[in-house]
Amino acid sequence: MMGGGGGGGGGGQMQQVAQEIEQMEQEVEAIDEEIERLREKQTDIDEAIEAIETLDSGSTVQVPLGGDAYIRATIEDIDEVVVSLGGGYSAEREQDGAVSTLETKKETLDDHISDLQEEKAEVETEMEELEQQAQQMQQQQMQQMMQQQEQEDE
Repeated sequence: MMGGGGGGGGGGQMQQVAQEIEQMEQEVEAIDEEIERLREKQTDIDEAIEAIETLDSGSTVQVPLGGDAYIRATIEDIDEVVVSLGGGYSAEREQDGAVSTLETKKETLDDHISDLQEEKAEVETEMEELEQQAQQMQQQQMQQMMQQQEQEDE
């Protein structure tokens, strides 16, 4: 009877390990989503850099107004590009300065993505260790059950 109780305790541990693994899987998924979001920002920055480098004063562009509405506008001076600096601040930059600012933002995103990938790798390593631990616990439970069965058969 006591052996069965010990097995139940092992089952509780197994359940706890399974919950921890599930939490880690959710964490990995959240990290993946954040990485994807940052990569989309990088794509937006690439498109902005390409536009800034391609456009000239006098070019006609469509400016988004929001809600999928656009207005046609003419660029008066390509050396008056307003770039977000973050934290709710923006600055007017000349063409090369705007590109430089955007490239710096992109590098910052690269660093953040690298940090997230490292964090993801750590979580995945922990998850693998927990999965191995769960397998060992399961094997021990099986051995205990087999021993208990043998004792009952005697």
